Amino acid sequence: MKFKQNISIINALMRITCGFTFLSWATAKMVKKPWKNQSYLFVVMISAMKIGEGILRYCPIVDAMENGQTLMKKEQKTENDFTSPDSY
Repeated sequence: MKFKQNISIINALMRITCGFTFLSWATAKMVKKPWKNQSYLFVVMISAMKIGEGILRYCPIVDAMENGQTLMKKEQKTENDFTSPDSY
């Protein structure tokens, strides 16, 4: 599968930094009190995903939003073509 980088280098560095910060916080909480709450596991998974997005410089959510916007523009253009005032 081929990915096209869709986030900037600054955005990638921010994702990596925040990902490592939350990953270290959540793992420290899990090590200190592993029986307490399992919601830290969710934070670990999200943080790992953000680190991966920063390293690859590819975000699937950004890609989906960009594809959705292009589809909406295409639909709007074809809709305007069908209802142009010249056709009346």
